[in-house]
Amino acid sequence: MTQSIFIRFRLNLSYDQYLGVYQGLAKTISVIADDGRRIQFPAGNIQSFLTRQGIHGYFEMELTPQNKFVGIKKLLN
Repeated sequence: MTQSIFIRFRLNLSYDQYLGVYQGLAKTISVIADDGRRIQFPAGNIQSFLTRQGIHGYFEMELTPQNKFVGIKKLLN
């Protein structure tokens, strides 16, 4: 049985910053994970967390052992 990879990170994007995705200015999100590595992923993967205040919180991304995206969940604000 293969085990998933979990990466935790904090994200603080204003609504206007995320709006760049809709305007075609940005297609990816780049953050520094808790373990110090920089991760980059399609902005659409975090869209469900967008509010009028933007996207703010502590998140956990799940990947397969082959680094395929499984999902993101919000852990804390």
